[in-house]
Amino acid sequence: MQISVFGLGYVGIVTAACLAKGGHKIIAVDVDAEKIRLINAKISPICEQGLQELLEKGDIFASSDVEYAINNSDLSFVCVGTPSGEDGNIDLAAIREVCKQIGSALAKKQEFHSIAIRSTILPGTMQNVITPILQQYSGKQAGVDFGICHNPEFMREASAVSDFFNPPKILIGEFDPKSGDILAEIYQDIQAPFIRCSPEVAEMSKYADNAWHATKITFANEIGNLCKKLGGDSQAVMDIFCKDTKLNISPAYLKPGFAFGGSCLPKDLRSLNFIAKQQGLEIPLLAAVPVSNRVQIDIAIELIKDSGKNKIGILGFAFKAGTGDCRESPVLEVIDNLLLNNFPVTIYDKNVSHDSLPDKYRAITVASIEQVVANADLIVIGNNASEFANISDILTPEQLIIDLVGCIS
Repeated sequence: MQISVFGLGYVGIVTAACLAKGGHKIIAVDVDAEKIRLINAKISPICEQGLQELLEKGDIFASSDVEYAINNSDLSFVCVGTPSGEDGNIDLAAIREVCKQIGSALAKKQEFHSIAIRSTILPGTMQNVITPILQQYSGKQAGVDFGICHNPEFMREASAVSDFFNPPKILIGEFDPKSGDILAEIYQDIQAPFIRCSPEVAEMSKYADNAWHATKITFANEIGNLCKKLGGDSQAVMDIFCKDTKLNISPAYLKPGFAFGGSCLPKDLRSLNFIAKQQGLEIPLLAAVPVSNRVQIDIAIELIKDSGKNKIGILGFAFKAGTGDCRESPVLEVIDNLLLNNFPVTIYDKNVSHDSLPDKYRAITVASIEQVVANADLIVIGNNASEFANISDILTPEQLIIDLVGCIS
């Protein structure tokens, strides 16, 4: 397949060189004359292990001629930079300009051409910015006359070549299967989890990854700073932490849902923040975790109040399914707020002992799901007990559900 790569920054150069290794003929496009000269001279403009060898061996021709690149390729990768401003908003000037030029070139091309956006872009950019520009300047319809996908990269500087051929995943955000199929051919020989999804999911996935990486670094540093203050070996602590692949380094606790509670997490976070304050040490990430948890509770309360429903039924109010432990349950905080605001509330949790409850909860607790449903026009699922998964089967069309924990698939 003949491929054009737009943007000879870090991602573009590595992408072009690695695609060339796969036997593809590459046209690399940029406005920088010096980068074009270096690529055509088989000289890497950047320092990256293994890149120089790939450039020397690969069939790569660099040019500033967009129309030539489009006419002589079947698929284009757009890898231009999307820097962020001080307010965090990304600068789309380069990607807008490239899309205008590609669209203008597509207007003169008869054959179907596919475009893969590699640049990191905020969710909605494919739908609201990139596709409209391409359609406007080409006079053609995306998914019909040309293909368009988001294909974020997961390459790290200093190991980018290796990461291209051994990625943690391959992600194709597609509007239509035809566009995705063309792009998928490029990666057919690479062994990695292969995911095809909506463009919005692909866009957000890249940000989720990088935010998590930044969070992990910050978390390790804050634990390390606490260890130093308290006389512990931070490397030993984090080595032990990383040996736990059941909970710590795993998918555990990484499903979006409701706030945490129970007898351990809130208490231990308070203790860490207390001792850090005693030591005069700032741990902003760990200090912010309870604040963020409170926000989740507030969001749930607002969702309920904004539903327009008056009679509220709560299914599951222990802090997690499979236990009767209500200590620091975030669902009880929701219930307290509703009671304070005079909402009629009915609650149910088969694992919680009725006799162990304070009077205010005991008075509104019922013995079955059916009793909750009979007394409520809004059902709120507070933990993911399996018995709640099919609750929609027994509701009337007028009754609403708010699933705080992702219990209903």
